[in-house]
Amino acid sequence: MKALLDFLPIVLFFGAFKFYGIYVATGVLMAATVVQMAIVYAMERRLQPMQKATLVLILLFGGLTLALHDDRFIKWKPTVLYGAMALALAVALWGMGRNVLKMLLGSQLVLPDRIWRRLGVAWVFYCAFMSAINAYVALYFSTDAWVNFKLWGYVFPIAFLVAQGLYVAPHLQAQPSDKESA
Repeated sequence: MKALLDFLPIVLFFGAFKFYGIYVATGVLMAATVVQMAIVYAMERRLQPMQKATLVLILLFGGLTLALHDDRFIKWKPTVLYGAMALALAVALWGMGRNVLKMLLGSQLVLPDRIWRRLGVAWVFYCAFMSAINAYVALYFSTDAWVNFKLWGYVFPIAFLVAQGLYVAPHLQAQPSDKESA
């Protein structure tokens, strides 16, 4: 259910774009994201920082797109989001010596520190790549091409997550069970 909920705003955006254009699609994306976050909040009683950032950026860039009737703003939202994520992860990892991924997932996955570090570095480069590729498509291609890229561009995160899973699997360490820790 949650996976379907994650894809709902982009699917609705794509459908609205194909039938009504970028400005209606932007409004649909904004409304769908608000509904999505309300459902997530109702289920979990909180929003993750990433969910909050996504919501704020969609409302900000979507609002600017609609108010100024300029589709460049909505096209740059992913570039800003991924760029900010790359920067935050890099500063935390290399500037502060903190691995955000381990902080978020360390209670669910037991991995050697070197694997956590490699995952952190991989996420920095992945987010930088996604920011750069979105910027390139937003700058040099039509809005139609950018929307198609957004839809079919979901191959990148899926491939990245599958590759991560394959990389992490052999390094997973058993967590002590309740009986062992007693």
